[in-house]
Amino acid sequence: MNATNAGDAGSRRWLITVSVMLATIMQALDTTIANVALPHMQGSMGTTQDQIGWVLTSYIVAAAICIPLTGFVAARFGRKRLFMWSIVGFTITSMLCGAAQSLEQIVLFRLLQGVFGAALVPLSQAVLLDTYPTEQHGSAMAIWGVGVMVGPILGPSLGGWLTEYYNWRWVFYINLPFGLLAWFGLAAFLKETPIERERRFDLPGFTLLALAIGAFQLMLDRGESQDWFHSREILIEAMLAGLALYLFIVHVLTHRQPFIEPAMFRDRNLSIGLLFIFMIGIMLYSSMTLLPPFMQNLMGYPVLDVGNLLAPRGVGTMLGMMLVGRLITRIDPRWMIGVGLLLTAQSLWEMTYFTAEVSAYDIIRTGVVQGFGLGLVFVPLSTLTFSTLAPRYRNDGTALFSLMRNVGSGIGISVVISYLAQRTQSNHAVFSDFMTPFNQALTQATESGAIDLSSPAGLAALNAEVTRQAATLAYLQDFRLMMFVTLAALPLLLLLRKPPKSAVKPESHAAMD
Repeated sequence: MNATNAGDAGSRRWLITVSVMLATIMQALDTTIANVALPHMQGSMGTTQDQIGWVLTSYIVAAAICIPLTGFVAARFGRKRLFMWSIVGFTITSMLCGAAQSLEQIVLFRLLQGVFGAALVPLSQAVLLDTYPTEQHGSAMAIWGVGVMVGPILGPSLGGWLTEYYNWRWVFYINLPFGLLAWFGLAAFLKETPIERERRFDLPGFTLLALAIGAFQLMLDRGESQDWFHSREILIEAMLAGLALYLFIVHVLTHRQPFIEPAMFRDRNLSIGLLFIFMIGIMLYSSMTLLPPFMQNLMGYPVLDVGNLLAPRGVGTMLGMMLVGRLITRIDPRWMIGVGLLLTAQSLWEMTYFTAEVSAYDIIRTGVVQGFGLGLVFVPLSTLTFSTLAPRYRNDGTALFSLMRNVGSGIGISVVISYLAQRTQSNHAVFSDFMTPFNQALTQATESGAIDLSSPAGLAALNAEVTRQAATLAYLQDFRLMMFVTLAALPLLLLLRKPPKSAVKPESHAAMD
């Protein structure tokens, strides 16, 4: 290849990368940007809190069900064609969400948005893996990880700013420029992949998997509001998810052409990587779920200040990924994952000492450390997971990688929210036992006139303070739980293989040839 051709190939590679990243950031932002606007949507449409929650649930469930379809549809109809139609559909449905006039409309459009957005992240990962040669996969995954990791972290800040100064509808309209630029870039520079016309769709397998994922995701999203297994709805969803998953596994192992080929799981790095990203997913969004209500409800921060204090976490993630992109070819990726996990655990350990008077500096500092640690974990893990996988399994593998991360995140969010409620009640009961005439601090407060226990207002004030302290301790106990989950992932490093130092494979240029 002469210098001119090499320069053209490099330019095309970067243009493809920019286009792919625009699509990735668009989808990643949308996973969290709408959360901040929910109260405004609720007021605009006159709905209850439980009803407006379906704006999030419909998107999450639809995306989770459709992610496994990515591999088959990309192979059967072409990766470029699927990518471009997904961008078009996602952008149009985003505009429809912004223009919705009723709850029914926005839930329907969010569901369609989830259907079209499901393929964007796994396709972007597969395209970058095929566009870059094997020795540059670490750098490619660093670029890809910026969109996947930083997008959800910056989403609440951007969503809060747009909602505060414009309107909640702009959290959906913001997708239009991203969608247009991504579509034109891919249309101009991305080459189509070979189409496997002989591949048949395994409808029974997909139906069972979709039923298992959909029922499980509904159980996670609605469990807290329905009092978990005390609710008939949650019990039905749990049994349905378990039965469908069992039948799907039996189907995959016995069918001649199953929806997911079991042969791909013989690759040890893929199997361990999927388990690893599932555990990372559990704690990925957990602290992001806990910190906003901690800062708003217990510390009295307005929503914009919360977004500004959490935004540096994204800066830490970007710095970690930039460092990994430079070092991944020189240092064993497993060491970087280990350091990243230890940094994340250390930041969570520091958060177990937070109080309702914790300084903004400590919130920012621990956030940056945690973001930096996650940046060190995500890129090497993405690289190692696919380092030994045959290229023909990449579409399916990247889809499963995204699916396991999403399922883990759903479980993590549900666990920390449920644990928070349970520990708040338990802590309140324990603290209440100390509210006696023998409590010196309470006696001093009563004698000084700060609390009048002879009036209903005084008793209510005392109960409010006990509840506040019980909730504060419950948040710290949640942070400790996530620290243990992070440390529990460390032994999996021993099972990951170091990526081979092999020559560039011809298949790695499929998107360029």
